[in-house]
Amino acid sequence: MNLNTITEVKRPASADEITRWREGYAWLAGGTWLFSEPQVATDTLIDLHALHWPALAQSPAGLDIAATCRIAELVAFTGPKEWRAAPLIRDCCNAFLASFKIWNAASVGGNICMSLPAGPMISLTVALEAIYTLWPRDAAPREVKAVDFVTGNHANILAPGELLRSIHLPAAALSKRYAFRHASLTKLGRSAALIVGTRGGDGLVITVTAATPRPIQLRFPGTPSATDVRRAVDAHIPADGYFNDVHGSAAYKHHLTYYFCEQIRAELVGAGQ
Repeated sequence: MNLNTITEVKRPASADEITRWREGYAWLAGGTWLFSEPQVATDTLIDLHALHWPALAQSPAGLDIAATCRIAELVAFTGPKEWRAAPLIRDCCNAFLASFKIWNAASVGGNICMSLPAGPMISLTVALEAIYTLWPRDAAPREVKAVDFVTGNHANILAPGELLRSIHLPAAALSKRYAFRHASLTKLGRSAALIVGTRGGDGLVITVTAATPRPIQLRFPGTPSATDVRRAVDAHIPADGYFNDVHGSAAYKHHLTYYFCEQIRAELVGAGQ
């Protein structure tokens, strides 16, 4: 879609060049949502491509993902064999309501910053205990846990002008065993529930996304029973805490959460150490 309200496109060599933020500015990464509908309140785009951030950087500490990394670049990544949860990257990329053509434009950071319940890059990074690095316009960079970033449907903790710079997936999380469950009302539809479990030395972690407006993470330091997991779901997600939309009723998503969490518990606890 043509954005006929845009009067200027800035292409800074450094994000520090944008010292003043005002209404009407918008960061531009992949732009798959930005160009999908009129942006009547936006008159200036700030293109992040000129910053030339490396898409991916692997190290013994884990995987660093630039916010501008394309989904196609991320899905092509194959980690070392000891990173047993690395295939979760492809699982979550395949949960996109998008074709491979969109994968070549859409960015990891854009999906996270849209902060929709069904954002699969949110599911991926929260499940793998990521740390986000944020760049405010008028303060030092700050780090936040992925699980604390999204606060609701299309809502997050970003301040005006604040930029998501990168996502760090720790090697410790990437080395865990994992279980993935995903459901949609249609074969290529938006996620009704996307739930991931990981198990390592710190116990079982279950991350509920898409079924709820924001990610919900359940931690079990030992070996939980089916009753333990069901009680934890009820304790962390109230009866009215499920996201009700055309992609699934709240009652349906409530049922899927119980069902998938128990499947994950049985798979990861029953698989041994």
